[in-house]
Amino acid sequence: MLTFIYMAYSMMGLLLETVPVFEDTWIECLGDLARYRMAIEDECLRDRETWTVVSRGWYKKASDKQPSVGRLYHHLAILARPSAIRQLFYYSKSLCVEIPFEAGRDSMMTLINPILEQNSSQASTVPPIDLAFVQCHGVMFSRKKPDMLSTAMAEFLGLLDNCIGRAARDWLEPGHLIGIANCCAVVGYGFVGNPIWTTIKPQRDADAEDPPPAEDEADTRTSQDLANALQLANKTHDVVLRRFGDPNVLSYFHVTLVFMNYLTSRPEAIPHMAPSFPWKLAALMLNTLLSECRTEQYPRIEGKVFPRPEEEDELQPRPLPEDWALRGLVWAADNFPSGWFSNDKLDEDERHFEIASHAGKRKERVLYLGCQIAAKSSEYLRYDSQVHQFNVSPQYDIDVNPMHISPADSSDLGELPDAPAAA
Repeated sequence: MLTFIYMAYSMMGLLLETVPVFEDTWIECLGDLARYRMAIEDECLRDRETWTVVSRGWYKKASDKQPSVGRLYHHLAILARPSAIRQLFYYSKSLCVEIPFEAGRDSMMTLINPILEQNSSQASTVPPIDLAFVQCHGVMFSRKKPDMLSTAMAEFLGLLDNCIGRAARDWLEPGHLIGIANCCAVVGYGFVGNPIWTTIKPQRDADAEDPPPAEDEADTRTSQDLANALQLANKTHDVVLRRFGDPNVLSYFHVTLVFMNYLTSRPEAIPHMAPSFPWKLAALMLNTLLSECRTEQYPRIEGKVFPRPEEEDELQPRPLPEDWALRGLVWAADNFPSGWFSNDKLDEDERHFEIASHAGKRKERVLYLGCQIAAKSSEYLRYDSQVHQFNVSPQYDIDVNPMHISPADSSDLGELPDAPAAA
């Protein structure tokens, strides 16, 4: 077997160099062969890890060339072990792209089943907060053990604020992975009966061949799964968005606003999400960020053009780490300008490495998205460009209990001023 894998790997490498017209195929084959080599390595953990890294590198290179192909994210999910959060993210993403990998639903159960069995050896190695979060998604995805959902959700939410505080900057990556996973749950993990996914999924020729779900099945998914997903997402928002002024939650806020910005452009989809979304908390968080803005930044965040960093070379842009995670998702397709991911000089480590300039870029991006949402849907979020403040429509102008506001807030929020509805 080893001889065959090494020979095939060498042949694929040669084909990659000599027959570039099928480059995408050769790259994925190299990833497959490296993964097979990893899978049969039982003796040397170092060799196993080496081939895992090699395989992951090929698959990520393939996904760069085909970001809308879910099959590649499914393969990355397999290689994401032992991180349950990363596995959940990749499995979910593989189902919520333009070309979803439907066979990945069975693979996702290999993650979920041991996690739902709390006494399993795999569950015992997962950190408590990750275990509770994956259990929530496991119940919603599999529809097994529904009684476990409320307990797992309460445990996750109870641990979340302290986890963010302890992790500090290290929560930036888990933050956007958790945020995207929750968005995938809201669209039913690409399930055809989900009312939001039905309105936003790309129309392909293959869709005509997909049998529609039975009416009672669709009704059950709509009433139960969507309600559960919204509950998890909005309760997570309620914890995270109370950490006013904490830069470590902005990656989560960023991916959430990308999702909400997309839905506000879909009149048939946003009514399912907007009524329960914590608009007041979002406005307070945005106003906290506005208080740190310089005057010359207002035209950039209030404009309609994606705010590229002024000092950045347009030919070699440096996306935020969460931009790579968003890439390929249906609701992020129009979020980035053309060529945003064209910088091939960034290696894998550089893509996910948080540098000092990212904090300012992320704040600007979040404020830009807030302005875009307010411009399209003043019935939810509003923005007054005269005083540079966000507000909400009266029906969402609820009191925020100061007892629950995180100590991360170091500024005086004051009262949100009234803002006129957009014309």
